[in-house]
Amino acid sequence: MIEDGKILRNIAIKGDFRLIEFQSPEIAAKVLPGQFAHIKIHELRDRVLRRPFSIYDTGKNGRLSVVFKVVGEGTGILAGLKEGATCNIIGPLGKPFSLPESGKTPVIIAGGYGCAATYILAKKSPSGIILIGARNEGELILVKEFESLGFEVRISTDDGSAGKKGLVTDLLKALIKEKKDRLGYLSFYGCGPHGMLTAAGKIIASAGLDGELSMDHLMCCGIGACFACVQKIKDKSSPEGWRYARTCKEGPVFKVSDVVF
Repeated sequence: MIEDGKILRNIAIKGDFRLIEFQSPEIAAKVLPGQFAHIKIHELRDRVLRRPFSIYDTGKNGRLSVVFKVVGEGTGILAGLKEGATCNIIGPLGKPFSLPESGKTPVIIAGGYGCAATYILAKKSPSGIILIGARNEGELILVKEFESLGFEVRISTDDGSAGKKGLVTDLLKALIKEKKDRLGYLSFYGCGPHGMLTAAGKIIASAGLDGELSMDHLMCCGIGACFACVQKIKDKSSPEGWRYARTCKEGPVFKVSDVVF
């Protein structure tokens, strides 16, 4: 679905992180947890490729929100757009997360602003646990938002400026050890940098568990045409035992047990 989204809010939430809210009723009405929007920033002019953004939240009257970090020219221009400006949006795109089965507790592993892509999942799930990892306290976002949903938030930072010093995968290992007698009642989800997801997937698999990961790859077309964002997944019908899957079309969410790490 393609729609011109009028900007209702474009605000700083912490450091270089921003929240932008569009009036996009047709797309917002169809969003499922973990899906993304492919946004054309008209002001980029000759930069014709759209930018993919995880959908953070949807609200009343067709509101659609994304959380992003200013890291380059495209996000820099997006950060400067005023209320009333429009961006052309394609969405919602991608395979979504599955909601936890009845009686299961969600465990979300989020690296950096990967937590933004799991917020709708948390809203639609029973309260659970989210493990958030960041480089430092200044990179931590949305902690209060998850707490307001009733989630237990456990934090790690590389430099120890907030939470436990170390990696978010250290928190995951500790949780699996802590919950060893109730692992069958947990549903695991992950979103964040590719290296983090690879490590988390291996930890989950080595514990004899499964889960869902939103695999992080650079995207170009966003609709499955260009094969630039592929991920290796297992395929018994292939001579090699694997094939490439498009994260924009067949993903971004894949089962841990399907991914070739």
